[in-house]
Amino acid sequence: MYCPFCRNPDSRVIDSRTSDDGLSIRRRRQCPSCTRRFSTTETASLSVIKRSGVVEPFSREKVVSGVRKACQGRPVTDSDLAVLAQKVEETIRQTGASQIEANDIGLAVLPPLRELDEVAYLRFASVYQAFESLDDFEDAIGQLRAEHGRLPARPAE
Repeated sequence: MYCPFCRNPDSRVIDSRTSDDGLSIRRRRQCPSCTRRFSTTETASLSVIKRSGVVEPFSREKVVSGVRKACQGRPVTDSDLAVLAQKVEETIRQTGASQIEANDIGLAVLPPLRELDEVAYLRFASVYQAFESLDDFEDAIGQLRAEHGRLPARPAE
């Protein structure tokens, strides 16, 4: 860590504190050369490998914007979406990987979205699980009904 005042390549950590969200550390440092103090914020980087091969930093905002489309017309608030994006990021960080495929992020969205709104879940799942027919939708709906203890609807004869 270079001193921002004299560019000395060394510094001494005086104090460290974890941020409120637990995802970063704030450190108070002192330069041994000029003795001036400064603060740094450290976070573990998380990169997304897009389908095109481009690598970019993970963004909760992109998670929210992608899920917002599936939640259009549903009783889901911006606050709900922010919590969902935080859960997704926590899930991804727990894997310990510094890079993750964009599709894996979409798959990580599914469980918390399912808890939030089942209709939005079906909309989102139809893209990330590549539903190809009505049978795929019926199977997903059948699974949701089975988990709720309801029998799947029977087709009219």
